Amino acid sequence: MSQNTEGPVSNEDIGPLTAYANFVIRQRWWLIVFTVVAALVVISGARFIGFDNDYRVFFSDQNPHLQAFDQQQKTYTKNDNILFVITPMHGDVFAPDVLSAVEEATRQAWLLPYALRVDSVTNFQYSQATEDDLVVADLVSNPASLSASELSEIKRVALSEPFIVNQLLSENADVTAVNITFQMPQASLDEVPAAVEAVRALKTEIESAYPVTVHLSGVVMLSNAFFESSMQDMASLIPLMYLVIIITMMLLLRSFGATFATVLVILFSMLTAMGAAGWAGLKLTPPSSAATTIIMTLAVADSIHFLVTMFSGMRKGMSRHDAIRYSMRLNFGPIFLTSLTTAVGFLSMNFSDTPPFHDLGNITAFGVVMAFIFSISFLPALMAVLPVKAQMSESRVGKWMDACGDFVIRRRRVVFAVSALIAIGLVAAVPLNQFDDDFVGYFDESVQFRTDTDYVNENLTGIYQIQYSLPAGEDYGVSNPAFLRDTQNFVEWFRSQPEVVHVNSFTDTFKRINKNMHGDNDAFYRLPEDKELAAQYLLLYELSLPEGLDLNNQMDIGKSATQVIVTLKDMPSSKLAAVSARGEAWLKQNTAMESYGVGPAVMFAHISETNMRSMLLGTFIAILVISLLITLALRNVRLGVLSLIPNLLPLGAAFGAWGLLVGEVNVAVTMVTGMALGIVVDDSVHFLSKYLRARREQGLDREGAVRYAFSSVGVAIIVTSIILVAGFLILAQSSFGMNADMGLLTAITIVVALFADFLLLPILLIKLDAKEYKLPESKQVTLPNTSTDTANAKQENSYA
Repeated sequence: MSQNTEGPVSNEDIGPLTAYANFVIRQRWWLIVFTVVAALVVISGARFIGFDNDYRVFFSDQNPHLQAFDQQQKTYTKNDNILFVITPMHGDVFAPDVLSAVEEATRQAWLLPYALRVDSVTNFQYSQATEDDLVVADLVSNPASLSASELSEIKRVALSEPFIVNQLLSENADVTAVNITFQMPQASLDEVPAAVEAVRALKTEIESAYPVTVHLSGVVMLSNAFFESSMQDMASLIPLMYLVIIITMMLLLRSFGATFATVLVILFSMLTAMGAAGWAGLKLTPPSSAATTIIMTLAVADSIHFLVTMFSGMRKGMSRHDAIRYSMRLNFGPIFLTSLTTAVGFLSMNFSDTPPFHDLGNITAFGVVMAFIFSISFLPALMAVLPVKAQMSESRVGKWMDACGDFVIRRRRVVFAVSALIAIGLVAAVPLNQFDDDFVGYFDESVQFRTDTDYVNENLTGIYQIQYSLPAGEDYGVSNPAFLRDTQNFVEWFRSQPEVVHVNSFTDTFKRINKNMHGDNDAFYRLPEDKELAAQYLLLYELSLPEGLDLNNQMDIGKSATQVIVTLKDMPSSKLAAVSARGEAWLKQNTAMESYGVGPAVMFAHISETNMRSMLLGTFIAILVISLLITLALRNVRLGVLSLIPNLLPLGAAFGAWGLLVGEVNVAVTMVTGMALGIVVDDSVHFLSKYLRARREQGLDREGAVRYAFSSVGVAIIVTSIILVAGFLILAQSSFGMNADMGLLTAITIVVALFADFLLLPILLIKLDAKEYKLPESKQVTLPNTSTDTANAKQENSYA
């Protein structure tokens, strides 16, 4: 064919797709300008995007564990804290310079933004009897002036106090902590970063002035770690993803112009999705920030299918514009369908009980739709302008695809048997997976919060807490001896549990006051037995406390309930949930009280199981919708149902492989089902569309149509799969465990799906597609420069 620039492709029907391609080519400059301007308008919304670094965003307002926790936070002082952990470089904590560091850190901590309460060894309110008076004062004052004997006595007292040991002081007195409680007004997204920045400045000051090292942990540091981890990933993973895409595209297309156009499509797809999120008022979280990498990965596929076919047409003698028409006709339907099914898969995330995954699904679905729009408008318009040329040589991979098709057909019984056995074996391993969410383990060792928290867990106290609010049944009922006995029994039972590090309860303070009021006689270190006397003790002690160190963290205002906080060793979330349930059961069986364990650790312990239940429905609906879309698009019910096998089997096999390799399912892993289903459908749709085109328009038999599908779309499927796997493996390098696990499992699923599409789907088509396709004379299509049924396919399958 002559290399004309505008003429229509001969031997093709002038249908709506060709007419649309003609419009794109005619109006290419206007279309490019309009696309850029419209994209910039949408992208401008990105300036409204903020980052929500509150760990509560992982739980919906309807989450019963969050509701219970919020209710308890309204009753008692909030438990949002930073644990400022101090370790002496030499000796133990009870040296003048170390205690001076603790005292200075305690004093300055009161001045931090949003600080509400500060607890440490130095300001611990120690009570003792002086004649007939109860004296309550800081345990340590002016440590630099203390004698060795005074320091020894303070150490003895501190190590005998249940409130201090294994919470503010290690058992061997070599590590201590200042616990800073914050009251965030939640009026600005900058509150947590501001508090953390101030604490880090204090850490630097203390370390430079005293012979100590400081580690930072706690709930506020956890919230900040979500933000910093996401920023770190966006700064490192996105450039790496662009590098992989550019290298792969250059190797595939061997055209700078085509690579440049693809990069623009990817960039616009990603940025318009972020802009739309900004206009919608969404706030980024660690899961939703992964949308940028995912969109970049998915947006490549549409461009590859369009460009590979376009360059195939150019190699067959078509002009650049004719090749654009040719590619539009062959790819518009499959690209539209795969974009739609991918969007449906990501939209199924809205069934999740974890709101950040709603945002991830919606942002990515929007990005996928935009990638489709850019790929069938902006990309062909740009290719109509850029002076790209096609290499005339056929790729080695294209020849491999022909050989692969022949091998699968020739050895189909053996291939099917081996593939089926491997798939069944992997699916059988699915039960090896267990639910487990560790909000500290979400971060890898490159995140400072993770290393500091591991240090605290190993050297001072546990990092997981369960909080119980025990109701006394009446105002001022906390002074009732019967209630105090039940509470103390509950506390002692928990202290006997092997998983428990520390239990904080006001009953210990009651026993100390009772001892004080009896001349500090150790025989009276027990709970008071008279309600009125207990109430007087409580009032006297409370009036002696300084401002900011009241009892609101242990009792409600009406003195009708008290809070017991259980600190646990490092353990899987499944065991933590079991410990919480054991405590609830003990209360029911041994007292008249009923209380449920709450806290961030409890919420995260249940998040995977709760999410899996909600996602089962979402995945089921996604399967129905995607299957219906494929069936309608293929106009063949049998093939629509048959397509479920290579699309669902990889999900089961991937989860089985996950059970063998990892065995732990967190909330991110439960999200993969619907998301991956939408992605893995793409390859089977492209394969089936080429198979049906060969049968309906070229009159090929089943084996010939399978060979045509391998030859025509095999390379594109291979390359898109490589890019998808590379993209999700890059996501698997995230410092945030949720995103890393999601990326790794999705990559495994795509690899399994590739084998299913190449090894199982062709054999199923040969075995089960018994329908005869009549070829009407009007439907016969003679493609340019072809001599055999698959010669054109082989050309299309080669690199540009």
